[in-house]
Amino acid sequence: MTSKTDVVPLRAFRDNYVWTIRNAHSAAVVDPGEAQPVLDYLADQKLQLAAILATHHHQDHVGGIAELRRIHPVPVYGPRGEPITTLTHPVGGGDRVAIEPLDLSFEVLDIPGHTRAHIAYYGAGMLFCGDTLFACGCGRAFEGTPQQLYASLEKLMALPDETLVYCGHEYTLANIGFAKAVEPENAALLERESGDAQLRRENRPTLPTSIARERATNPFVRVTRPAVIESANKYLGKRAADPAAVFAALRQWKNQF
Repeated sequence: MTSKTDVVPLRAFRDNYVWTIRNAHSAAVVDPGEAQPVLDYLADQKLQLAAILATHHHQDHVGGIAELRRIHPVPVYGPRGEPITTLTHPVGGGDRVAIEPLDLSFEVLDIPGHTRAHIAYYGAGMLFCGDTLFACGCGRAFEGTPQQLYASLEKLMALPDETLVYCGHEYTLANIGFAKAVEPENAALLERESGDAQLRRENRPTLPTSIARERATNPFVRVTRPAVIESANKYLGKRAADPAAVFAALRQWKNQF
């Protein structure tokens, strides 16, 4: 067995996180949109890069891969259905990614919607889900349909409650603002706002979140709750009870919020 594994957030651009999974000697990075924060951290911590994991093709998640590989020619895993020229190991749902220097293995989950073939990595009680599920929110349906995105979120909500969720961006407080408009009486949501606002005042990440926490506070995965349905219907100006239709209404509302 290798030494204890930690997950460290490296900040990139304005609000991206490059999640760095590490032990005493090695590291793997998820969605390195920029190379320099990773290179600086590896050098400072005297770590050897072991692998790069990509969840989808957007430049703010893959833009640093080529530069990283020029210095560290490691395997690059990512969705086989998306145009990422730097992949060395295209993967899809049901595949497994083993990172031997970290003694870790991840299952690949297909979670399309935000992009056509977006994937997540799940293992060791951790979920790296890119821009599909956010803390108290979800991504936009850029290349897929709202129905696909809803199905992908349902797949993620079937994971164990204690699963730690590592999202691609620090969007939490803005997402909570929308969630309060949908469910203003949600006590768990109001409590979450207080705690997460304090973290941000201290310039600390609000992540990881957990599946249990999202179930309790994230309107996009609470589309069967009466209060959420009522708010969606009020926005639509008509009745919709089908969960996917409620989700689509919320996603449209959030786009305009």
